[in-house]
Amino acid sequence: MENLQNKVCFITGASGGIGKAAALLLLEKGANVFDFSRSRQLRDEVDHPNLRSFRGDVGDETAVITAFRHCAEAFGPVDALINNAGVGVPTPDLSQADLATFDQMVNTNMRGVFLCNREALRQMKPRRQGHIITVVSMAGQRTNPNAPVYAASKFGARGLSSGLADQVLKEGIKVTDINPGPVDSDYWGDRKVPREKFLKVDDVARVVAFVLSQPDYVLIREINFDNMNFLAG
Repeated sequence: MENLQNKVCFITGASGGIGKAAALLLLEKGANVFDFSRSRQLRDEVDHPNLRSFRGDVGDETAVITAFRHCAEAFGPVDALINNAGVGVPTPDLSQADLATFDQMVNTNMRGVFLCNREALRQMKPRRQGHIITVVSMAGQRTNPNAPVYAASKFGARGLSSGLADQVLKEGIKVTDINPGPVDSDYWGDRKVPREKFLKVDDVARVVAFVLSQPDYVLIREINFDNMNFLAG
């Protein structure tokens, strides 16, 4: 997918943050972008002929199936899926955590990735080509005592990607995990964290575009990156 011109890119959670930055960059590079978001839609604020939006929850099987059908009708079968939608809620005292919080994170961060992967594969496998990218985060590699449930959901997403990568390799489909450290976005809300030392959403968007821009024979399984200032403390 060295040339992104007219490539069909399906992005979840593109109404803001990393997803929005990635969608805008891919549009700039000539891709057709389909935004599947739960709340507001990117199309509401960006007028571009190569952009379509559909509102729905990645954890809702019917909504996911419908969104992929609409994408195919608008642009053709998906060339690239970017699993970006994510939910993170701190659970510093697991004994006080409620099941709804657990379900919310697992529903988006694991179930949503599974459903979107499945529908993307149904469009990719007949053509024996495609690329699935999941924005996992470093939370999928190292645990955090303040967010064990979030880390568990990200470990699960990373495990799914790892197994899938081996499963579809011989079918010409690439699977990549992108693992940024903390990113300065609305994810943090009003939590007191050093956002000035975090990565920016555009940093992650450039990595997404870099991965997609590689020649078809180049497979990047995983990219880990962070802000050096944050690591230095």
